[in-house]
Amino acid sequence: MRPRSGGARNGTAIDSMNDLQATPNLLTFLRLCIVPFLVLAVLDGRFEMAFFLFVLAGMTDALDGLLARWLQQRTLLGQYLDPVVDKLLLSTLFLVLHHETLISRRVTVLVFARDLGIMVVAAILYATTSIRNFRPSIFGKANTVAQILALAAVMLAQFYRPPWVLHIRSWSLTATVILTLFSGFHYAWRVVRQIGSPGVAG
Repeated sequence: MRPRSGGARNGTAIDSMNDLQATPNLLTFLRLCIVPFLVLAVLDGRFEMAFFLFVLAGMTDALDGLLARWLQQRTLLGQYLDPVVDKLLLSTLFLVLHHETLISRRVTVLVFARDLGIMVVAAILYATTSIRNFRPSIFGKANTVAQILALAAVMLAQFYRPPWVLHIRSWSLTATVILTLFSGFHYAWRVVRQIGSPGVAG
């Protein structure tokens, strides 16, 4: 029995290593590594560089999803790591841009509180129940799009200020507030429904 148990452990270790080496997950780790350089660029007032790094991070996000399907490298690690890195990137940028007085306190607090709350609730549900479906709703996806547009427009407006950029900045920040509130309440409603549904083990 011991050799079989050891083989199972080795198999798990190999699977975990394969997950880490999967191309989509490497792109996700690259996006994570971009975060500190992006923060430093904003704090140093190098908004051209910050905007470029943000676009690069967005490209890695798009590519890891495409490659996961194309190369058939969808992994459990990637399923959980990708949204965590995305939330870390966006929430951190909101905090840093607020620190630079480029985004209001109201927007920053709402975004950060919602994203932190979702991650904490998801971790608790994962640890204490059989719920494993944490896919974002259509409202959550719309909120993410609004956040990305808002952050990009705020940084772009620091060195390129045609009227259409300023309009996008204003509109996307307003949309972020509305969608953050709506998607947060919708997420809470979904969690309550899932917890109360038959077959959920506690």
